[in-house]
Amino acid sequence: MLSRMTHVYLEIGPKKVFACSVDWPGWCRIGRSEEEALEALMTYAPRYLLVAERAGLLFEPADPVVVERAKGGTTTDFGAIEAIPSLDAEAVGEAEAARAVALVRAAWELLGEAAATSPEELRKGPRGGGRDRDKMVAHVVEAERAYARKIGVRHKPLREPEDLAAMRADLAEVLSQPSDGRPPVPGGWPVRYATRRIAWHVLDHLWEMEDRRT
Repeated sequence: MLSRMTHVYLEIGPKKVFACSVDWPGWCRIGRSEEEALEALMTYAPRYLLVAERAGLLFEPADPVVVERAKGGTTTDFGAIEAIPSLDAEAVGEAEAARAVALVRAAWELLGEAAATSPEELRKGPRGGGRDRDKMVAHVVEAERAYARKIGVRHKPLREPEDLAAMRADLAEVLSQPSDGRPPVPGGWPVRYATRRIAWHVLDHLWEMEDRRT
């Protein structure tokens, strides 16, 4: 069983900060300071609870405890995680891998369900920006295809629903395996980071879609 402490690392960019859960892949939120990022993270705990429940996991977050600070950059300020903390070089055991891939699968399922029940045209952002539903889903899928290469999974452009299912099955196969902490391919990502990055990107757009359809 996980500790009731919410272990968090901070990715610190020039202007923005991400707070990311160490133990719960994809639970990452941004703020203009460390305090704002941590507050945003905890504000989203009820929404992440739905992901954990879908994965069949008990989620009982407590006060966040910062265990590492990693240097971010312009991508951080733009609104995407980019830094790979040193803790991601630690080995991933069988139980952690199985739990992590269950959370990724849950995120995929929830985004698919949200897309199926959302209108194509979503409410625009404060400056009139933001992708509509189909473009948002396509963006997530194409980003995922790029992320997949970082762990040795290569697929041609996805044209049919079964192509996406095949890619995600290959991704899940890699993410579900124990790891010694080294990237599976030269110049790639550690599996723990890949899991977090994939889950975060899906959830970030899931929550955006939910917020913009009302």
